[in-house]
Amino acid sequence: MFKITAAAAEQILSAARQGGTEGLSLRLAAHQKPDGSIDYRMGFDDATDEDIRTSSEGVEIVMAPEYVPLLVEATMDFVEIEPGQFHFIFLNPKDANYSPPAAT
Repeated sequence: MFKITAAAAEQILSAARQGGTEGLSLRLAAHQKPDGSIDYRMGFDDATDEDIRTSSEGVEIVMAPEYVPLLVEATMDFVEIEPGQFHFIFLNPKDANYSPPAAT
């Protein structure tokens, strides 16, 4: 199922505290573009009865069933792209632009 790294979880939980959305789940959505790449969306939301629910690193995650096939093997991380510029990234082998991280 979808995973979140410890760094991403820390940032998500911090954002929930700062935004007053503690207690809400992280809602994920994914849409595959014509070129095979995947567009990801996320935000805080209440779960519905139809949602697929999971948790990772202490973060409750919900998604509509139609997004599960695109997200099931993905991992979300929070990394420094450029000095001082941190971003969420999605590592997803189902994305046409996916490149596995280099072994260290």
